Amino acid sequence: MGTDLAPGGTQRRRAVIASTVGTTIEWYDFFLYNTAASLIFPALFFPKQAAFTGILLSFGTQFVGFAARPVGAAIFGHYGDRIGRKATLIATLLLMGIATALIGVLPTYASIGYAAPVLLTLLRVCQGIGVGGEWGGSVLLSMEWGDRSRRGLMASWPQLGVPLGLVASTGVVRLMTDWTGPSFDSWGWRIPFLLSIVLIGVGLYVRLRVLESPEFVAVRKTDGIAKRPLVDVIRTEWRTILSSAFVRLGEQAPFYLFTSFVLTYGTKKLGLERDNLLDYILIAATIGLISVPLFGHLSDIFGRRRVYGTGIVLTGLFAFPYFGLLNTKESVLVLLAIVVSLIFHDMQYGPQAALIAEGFGTNLRYSGAGLGYQLASVIAGGPAPLIATKILQETDSSTGISWYIVGCCVLAMAALLLMPRRVESESIEPSLRR
Repeated sequence: MGTDLAPGGTQRRRAVIASTVGTTIEWYDFFLYNTAASLIFPALFFPKQAAFTGILLSFGTQFVGFAARPVGAAIFGHYGDRIGRKATLIATLLLMGIATALIGVLPTYASIGYAAPVLLTLLRVCQGIGVGGEWGGSVLLSMEWGDRSRRGLMASWPQLGVPLGLVASTGVVRLMTDWTGPSFDSWGWRIPFLLSIVLIGVGLYVRLRVLESPEFVAVRKTDGIAKRPLVDVIRTEWRTILSSAFVRLGEQAPFYLFTSFVLTYGTKKLGLERDNLLDYILIAATIGLISVPLFGHLSDIFGRRRVYGTGIVLTGLFAFPYFGLLNTKESVLVLLAIVVSLIFHDMQYGPQAALIAEGFGTNLRYSGAGLGYQLASVIAGGPAPLIATKILQETDSSTGISWYIVGCCVLAMAALLLMPRRVESESIEPSLRR
């Protein structure tokens, strides 16, 4: 076998690059919507509503994207386990990119009335389906090309798509606000969405050059492909799926409070400058480019559960100090709050991909890992900004939001302790071996 197929050869590097570039593009698109939902969509698509109602409706359209993610995981997970990781990843990239670009040309409420938020919601659903199918394949393509002893590190590279996507989307919005000035709210906001067309081309070029993962090829050669992977994994691994979803409560719910809701809380409640908050998030996300793979690597040394559990505990402990620092309105302390919150998030997100993916056999891994990961969107990431906004509206205080974060961390720790362990040598689901 040639060098290209050697574990440390060209194909492994291509797999890592293809996975990371692809997830970066997907998360750029997804986070771009989140930023817009916090800052400008309430006025553009829900102008007839009271301030808090418009924000809730805007976060509601954001939530449907999260609700659609398990659907994407189910659809693309099925085909990813049937025909391979590479083909499905090309499809998810196209779906997400086209939906995002269409948002960039979408008429607002002022032009077409109620049809505007309806179309916005439909495109958000397409985004959710795309990103829902993306994660499992990109993580597996990278992880399955790597060495078993370095799975934590290899699976963490696609996870870099989150901080990279956050840096890119926040950075572009920040640049556009400076460049277009007062025109940002009228037409400048469209440019970051339209840039997705360029990113699609880059992503396709990279992904078309990578080969299928060797672990999936080995399963296909041994005739171990499941005929109904989605049905089979739900039937045989439902506990692993559910624990994978709930273990993300301590990571995903706080993350969307730390990166999306904080824009609403900071500008509406505290009167902080939008541009300053965007800068702080940009700094914190940039640090994530180091911390995510670092914690993935540390999970190879100290164990996935130990590193992940530490991240859960620290996030829970930081819930009250986080808002305490924000409430000072002091620039240095606000920056400290945002940076530290995302470091504790990265402590979970770095080892998370390997932690979840290793719970499933290779022939059901795309379906199982993708479904478990994306179900968290319905219980964690999707409702988090809605819940936080409602708590703030009812209490005019951050205390209830801090308790909400603590509760998410308690449930996540329970799920981590209950998560089934798979014997390392099992590459194919035992009950489905022929």
